[in-house]
Amino acid sequence: MYSTEKYPSKILQEAVEAIGSLPGVGSRSALRLALHLLGQPAESIHHFTEAVNRLADDVHYCHICQMIADADTCSICADRSRDARTICVVESVRDVMSIEATGQYRGVYHVLGGIISPIDGIGPSDLKIKELVERIERMHSEDAATEDLPGGDSLSLGEIEIILALSGDVEGETTSLYIYRQIEGLGVKVSTLARGLGFGDDLEYADSLTLGRSLIARQPFRP
Repeated sequence: MYSTEKYPSKILQEAVEAIGSLPGVGSRSALRLALHLLGQPAESIHHFTEAVNRLADDVHYCHICQMIADADTCSICADRSRDARTICVVESVRDVMSIEATGQYRGVYHVLGGIISPIDGIGPSDLKIKELVERIERMHSEDAATEDLPGGDSLSLGEIEIILALSGDVEGETTSLYIYRQIEGLGVKVSTLARGLGFGDDLEYADSLTLGRSLIARQPFRP
């Protein structure tokens, strides 16, 4: 893809190749970005590379919801003002960011890390579906423990709701159906986004108003 004769420096070539490996960045854009970095003060370049290195070395995934975090528990799961009994199941971290931008949702999340796609070789075992089932079972166990305490009443904790907020394409619908089959016997309410979103739409590209209304007007999931 890159010719060594095109570059006056092997170091520049390697930088262009690294930048060009990013999705959506062509060789010309990669060269332009590399030359831009080369024109910056050394401390700016070191700050840039340090930030990228920390993505690999210091980023955590929340042990509860699989969201990106700076610690073992993300800021959303740690926020006691959130409704921990309403869990919005999404494909990716970007979907969490899109929903949070609406300001219409005060529950928590569960990030699958993808959707079922046989063409891409992604099956149920490649996603965080088992972790969702275990999470629900753990919540029921905690409810039972609360009920056993003097004066305890698990019913006062409220119903657990699982919102399947996946894309409306075939892969998303297939994933939603699979998850529903895994959790339908666990005593939870299962709902899905109102289809203000068109068939095949990704949450990432939905405007905040449409996405927010789809969350508020969510409806029971029907397989």
